[in-house]
Order: sequence, then C-alpha cells, then structure tokens
Amino acid sequence: MINVAADFGIEKALKQLGISAINNGTSTGSDWFSNGEEIASYSPVDGELIGKVKTTTREDYEKVMKTAGDAFKVWRTMPAPKRGEIVRQFGVKLRAYKESLGKLVSYEMGKSFQEGLGEVQEMIDICDFAVGLSRQLHGLTMHSERPGHRMYEQYHPLGTVGIISAFNFPVAVWSWNTALAWVCGDVCVWKPSEKTPLCGVACQHIIAEVLKENNVPEGVSCLINGDYQVGEFMTTDKRIPLISATGSTRMGKIVASTVGQRLGKSLLELGGNNAIIVTPEADIKMTVIGAVFGACGTAGQRCTTTRRLIIHESIYDKVKNAIVDAYGQLRIGNPLDENNHVGPLIDKDAVSMYEAALEKVVAEGGNIVVEGEVLQGEGYESGCYVKPAIAEAEPHFEIVQHETFAPVLYLLKYSGDVENAIEIQNGVVQGLSSAIMTNNLREAERFLSYAGSDCGIANVNIGTSGAEIGGAFGGEKETGGGRESGSDAWKVYMRRQTNTINYTTELPLAQGIKFDL
Repeated sequence: MINVAADFGIEKALKQLGISAINNGTSTGSDWFSNGEEIASYSPVDGELIGKVKTTTREDYEKVMKTAGDAFKVWRTMPAPKRGEIVRQFGVKLRAYKESLGKLVSYEMGKSFQEGLGEVQEMIDICDFAVGLSRQLHGLTMHSERPGHRMYEQYHPLGTVGIISAFNFPVAVWSWNTALAWVCGDVCVWKPSEKTPLCGVACQHIIAEVLKENNVPEGVSCLINGDYQVGEFMTTDKRIPLISATGSTRMGKIVASTVGQRLGKSLLELGGNNAIIVTPEADIKMTVIGAVFGACGTAGQRCTTTRRLIIHESIYDKVKNAIVDAYGQLRIGNPLDENNHVGPLIDKDAVSMYEAALEKVVAEGGNIVVEGEVLQGEGYESGCYVKPAIAEAEPHFEIVQHETFAPVLYLLKYSGDVENAIEIQNGVVQGLSSAIMTNNLREAERFLSYAGSDCGIANVNIGTSGAEIGGAFGGEKETGGGRESGSDAWKVYMRRQTNTINYTTELPLAQGIKFDL
C-alpha cells in the first residue's frame, strides 16, 4: 500500500507550513490561542488523520474582534499603496510556499495536485491585481449646479470584513476577499470550512510572517475555526458590516436573512447548476474537452462544475458517443499522482449524495449511459472515490433542477433554434456559469444578449469552469448576486461618500429657501 503522506512529500509540506498534530485554530496574526474543542481533519485521499484544530470559543472570538477593531484604526490610516506593498509581499511569500500549500490543498481537500497549485496561483494573481488596484481606488468628480461649489465621491474602508469559505476552494476564495479588502483598508476575520481547517491555519502562518516583518499590528488578518455556530458569531455581529459567504444556497439564505436583520451587507457566492449549450455548428473536439473537464474537474465539486449538457437533436448521438468515449479514458485515484485525472469526493456524506442523485434520476425516468460506482480496493481505502457518471434526462426532472455536488453530468436534448436551448439553460433557480459551443456568430451573440443567458458568467467556446482574476466572479438568482475578484468588485468592501465643498462666502440653501439672519 502506498504511504501517500510520505511518498508524495506531505509530511515535509506540513512542516514547512507550520502544521502540527494539534493546532490552535484562532489567531490574530502571530498570536495563536484556542480554548474550544478539537476538530479532526482526515484526508479524503487515503482516509488518514492529517491533524487536529482547536476551535474558537465565544471568549476567543471576543478577543479576536477587539484586536481586529484596534488594528483597523491603524490600518485604515496607512496610504493605500503602502497597504498594497504588504499584499505584494504576501504574494512573494505565496510563491515561496506554492508547492507546499498546493500539496496541502490537494491532500486535505482531494483535488488534483495541479489544481492545488493552480489554486495557490490564483492567490498570487489576486495579490498582483490588488497591488495595482491600491493606486486606483478612485471616485468621481462632478460639476455642481451651485456657483463656487465642487462635488466629488470618495470611498472609505468599511471596517472588519467577515469571510466564510467553503471546502472546495479552501484558500483561493479567502484570498479573493482579503487581498481586495486589505488594500481597501479593511481588516479581515476568516472562518474556513470545518472540512479543510488546516489550509486556513497554513495561510494564516504565511500572512503572519509578512505582517510581523512589517510591524503591522495584530488583527489585520484573523482566523477563527469551528462549525456553523462559530459562523453565527460573525453573522449576528453588528461590528462586522460585511459578511462574504461562499457555500450552498441553503446556507446563503440563512446568512442573508441573519445579516439583513441587522441591516448589514452580504456578498454571497452560492450554488451553481451550470450548463453548456452545444449547437449544430459546435466544434465537437472542443466541446468534449470543455465538458469533460467541466464535469469531472475537482471530482465535480466546483461551484462552476458543468452539470447539464444541452445538445441539439441533430448532433445528440455524435456528442454523446464522444463524451462517453472520453469518460472511458479517465483515470481515477490519488490526486497527488499526476497520472490521475479525478480524485476523491470530500467525504462519505458527499458519496451518499452522489449515490442518491443517480438513484433519483433513474426513478424519474432517466437513462444511465456511464454507470456510476463507489470504488473499493487498493488505493481507494478512504471510501471517497467514485466514477464520474452520465445520465440522459429531461430538463424538468427534479434532480436536474437540483445542484448535486459530485461528478454527475446530465445530457439534455433540444430541438429548433438556439432560443429553445437558452430557455432550458435559464430554466433553473441557479445562475452562476454558462457556456455555448458554436462557430455561428449569430448564435454566440444571441446567447450573450440581454435575452440570452441569465447567469453571472457566460462563455463562448470555453467551458463553464475556471475564471480569470481580472473579471468579476459571481452569479444571479439563487447564486446570490455577489461579485468577487476583478473588475470593480473592490467597491463592495468600501463605503461610498459624496462630498460638496463651498469655497465662497455665501451659503445658498436647497429649494431656494432663504433665512433673513
């Protein structure tokens, strides 16, 4: 039996990242403390215990919030380009730790090592983006209708930003938020998923090095750990004006309701039920590449995973056969072995959801064309490895309307023109990512028009998964409406202020009102 931790350098990576058998899960920077119960992190790769993390108590949390509040008073006064310099140094550290952190991401979450490295690269890229942004936090200058007056807008930091992240991207999504929030002048409190807590501990060790080297006060980057109850510390806390939460739609509705009751702000990145439309003028080879990676990458556990393939009836069998043939070439196994394409699901609960989805689609009248299976035997001891499955289905099936966080792809047939395919594409409650495969310019532009895809992301001749740092990432409808990463997503981390300056010796009043004083 392969010893994954030893044979693939996991033990060395853990040491470099400061991960021990038992780790404090609460930190304000270089100060680590936890008084809660321990949660264990088991690898879905081999089922072995990686380490334990002590959770955050209410008393621990109050210390974090006090320290973060004090840090904000100092951090917000530092010029934005100087804050950008801190983020630049963080990016340099990430480059040095890239291999070790990528291995931890792969081993604790289960995605391929190459995807783990790619996730750390996203962290590096957002740091680079944020450094440039730190010199471009601009407002507008406007002409006043009153003589001798000047008007403009400026942006100020919000304060403490709370971040709740999901297991499937255990480090990148945190960095999307923090890199932007930091250059905006905010301080951050992060609760990583309880399924991948060690990735959070590792990231906090890395940023703590940078903050200490620059004499930045404790509290600019804070870490808390635990289950949903620890997350509720933040969602109910009026001291946190913005909660950025990534996860299921069910979770997002709870967060939005709780934060909304105190009139706080929410940035939500929730479920996706993403589709690729394949028209008669599609490049079949490109379609297969995009669909297979989109459906099977990260074992179907991306929010942008391709879950529906909407194929025109005239090429349906041709596309189906090509996809089925490609699935026959997939290699499933240890994700740290670069010869494998698909790693494990995060845990056995995810496996159960995968099995239930396949049973449901058959019960509703669907046809399985690539059988699913929970793999057993040597190399699959964790019980979390499954075969990516394909099922023929109808758009109205309940299971097709639902997001199954596993490698299950539904093939749907459409007839007529592309409008019919777009209607199917939009006929779900989620609205994250979408794509069309076509060499027809009119079809592509129709898909991208105001009457086309209703998703936050709409692609032409690439798949649904994957996003560039420069573009705003997020979706509509039950995906939550949030936007992270590039473009002008930075504005959500700041408050806008309109300023009017009177440089005359008179004070004209609104609506022509006059006082004889």
